[in-house]
Amino acid sequence: MLVNEPQTQQDARVVLFTRSGCHLCDEAREVVARVCESAGQRWREVDVDGDAGLADRYGEYVPVVEVDGVQQGFWHVDADRLARRLAPGPVRGARP
Repeated sequence: MLVNEPQTQQDARVVLFTRSGCHLCDEAREVVARVCESAGQRWREVDVDGDAGLADRYGEYVPVVEVDGVQQGFWHVDADRLARRLAPGPVRGARP
C-alpha cells in the first residue's frame, strides 16, 4: 500500500479528508486504497478534526477526496471517477 509513508505523504496526488467515527470514511478509505494501488498512485489521509480550518471547511461533507488539489467528491467516493482522474493522459471533459 502506498499510504502513510512519511517520505511520500507530501507527493501524494490523492488526499482523503476524514474524521474519526465516520462509517462513510471507512468505506471511502477502502475505495481510495484499492483504486490508488491499482493506479500505482500515492495517497494520504487527513483527519479534519486535527485542524479547525479543515473542520470548518469539510466537517459535514467528509469523506472528501481531492486529486491534485481538486475536489472530486464527498460522502461517497466513486471508484470509476477516481480511476479516470488518476489515469495517464488528458481527462475527458477537462478544460485545457
